[in-house]
Amino acid sequence: MTDTTQKAKLNWNSYHVTQGDERAPNRAMMRAVGFQDGDFEKPIIGVAHAQSNITPCNNGLGELAGHITDAIREGGGMPQVYGTITVSDGISMGTEGMKCSLVSREVIADSIETVSRGQSHDGVIVVGGCDKNMPGAMIGIARLNIPAIFVYGGTTKPGHYAGKDLTIVSVFEAVGALGAGKMSREDFNEIERRACPGNGSCGGMYTANTMSSAFEAMGMSLPFSSTMSAVDAEKATSSADSARALLKLIEHNVRPLDILTKQAFENAITVIMAVGGSTNAVLHLMAIAHACDVDLTLEDFERIREATPVFCDLKPSGKYVATDLHEVGGIPRVMKMLLKVGLLHGECLTVTGKTIAENLADEQDTPDAGQDVIRPYDQPLYAQGHLAILRGNLAPEGSVAKISGLKSIKITGPARVFESEEESMHAIMSDQINPGDVLVIRYEGPKGGPGMREMLSPTSAIIGKGLGDSVGLITDGRFSGGTFGLVVGHVAPEAYVGGPIALVQEGDTIELNAETCELTLHVDEAEIERRRQAWVQPEPRYKRGVLAKYAKLVSSAAVGAYTD
Repeated sequence: MTDTTQKAKLNWNSYHVTQGDERAPNRAMMRAVGFQDGDFEKPIIGVAHAQSNITPCNNGLGELAGHITDAIREGGGMPQVYGTITVSDGISMGTEGMKCSLVSREVIADSIETVSRGQSHDGVIVVGGCDKNMPGAMIGIARLNIPAIFVYGGTTKPGHYAGKDLTIVSVFEAVGALGAGKMSREDFNEIERRACPGNGSCGGMYTANTMSSAFEAMGMSLPFSSTMSAVDAEKATSSADSARALLKLIEHNVRPLDILTKQAFENAITVIMAVGGSTNAVLHLMAIAHACDVDLTLEDFERIREATPVFCDLKPSGKYVATDLHEVGGIPRVMKMLLKVGLLHGECLTVTGKTIAENLADEQDTPDAGQDVIRPYDQPLYAQGHLAILRGNLAPEGSVAKISGLKSIKITGPARVFESEEESMHAIMSDQINPGDVLVIRYEGPKGGPGMREMLSPTSAIIGKGLGDSVGLITDGRFSGGTFGLVVGHVAPEAYVGGPIALVQEGDTIELNAETCELTLHVDEAEIERRRQAWVQPEPRYKRGVLAKYAKLVSSAAVGAYTD
């Protein structure tokens, strides 16, 4: 039977494995794992999940995968379940292990592509939780370009202490507050005990919830699914519904690249700006766009930022968590408000088989009265988006600043130069940092780290020390979605390849100006050139193994830090 004939069938791809006398050995092995006569004509669907008790973000994904496999069988498909990895950002934060976090994005993408391509799956559904699960999944999905859908494992509910909602960032900030003598040991211990009450990804609009929201906005996840609690019954129901939706995508031969258009990426960026999402979205969306052959640039983020207000009051710089947003309409409410004012592409296709506009047809286009999680569009927290792209002689390829929740978005001061995150953390905790200083943490980029560690520990310690509005920080590393403050990450080119950040010396004057989107080293060009000629690339920190391979392959953060 020809490919053309088979592609009209639901087993359009798996027939390569299951059909014909010569495939009897293949079928014999599949019978050993549950296939029976009549199953070999059904669509075979990969169910990839990152179940793990390494982190609460992923503890429970296997159960959701079970609901998915049941729904696939009930709908006439054959699920093949396989696992992929996770690294807990929160647990590895501040340690050498954090260098493996961004690397895990590539391993996840490679594993999903490897298994589902190797097994000739007719479709794939991925269940993920922690930060890199999602972009890793979407990169793999884009490379495969077989019918696919992403299922978010869900967010955690907030912890509570002394009348306040807690998240994991509360604990990081408590470290600085305790060190500054601003918090009692009793309060510190209780915050640690109560911050993470159970399963689910970190509760604020940090990277996990930012990326789940982005995927819903892009049309690759079901409406409302991105802000559900991991432990609520609707998450299991939504997961099964996702499996049923995937079977329809296979039936109608709808592929990820039909959905993941330039307009879909613009929708995701717009929603991220409106909800106050993580700087990591810039890095991840650029990498996913690369996998889709979509021409997405830093200028697209800046263009959309200028047109989009922030009208959701969410942590880390705001008051509320993702489950609060869910209770007042979730991402569909945000999207309908944006669609109403012409900031979304309503014609974009989604995994429901409908367009964005069709999905939102019955959704309310104003926020509910009596709540302030979502503000009226014309009464935003900030008139423009919060993720600013800064350039200048210190970041000629670009850098990313998160400018929400700040009294001032500019600072000029003396450079305090650190060759690693650990050095900076020691200086912060031992009270060596003064108001007006601009910390420079370098050799933490994609190649130099390697792995581009997140800097939640130093940024949270700065907040905890009471220096959040008076100290700047720039790095060729990146930040957690839980970070806020006068901070600039993704500085490119990075120090390890001789970028200008490698040439900064202690005491140099640095101007960080998010109003004009400039990052400037106030040193004479002739002196900068003299330093450049004298600069010597350091020895790589890893010479073999996964980090060494990553350092050799990875691109600049300015284009997404991808490895292919």
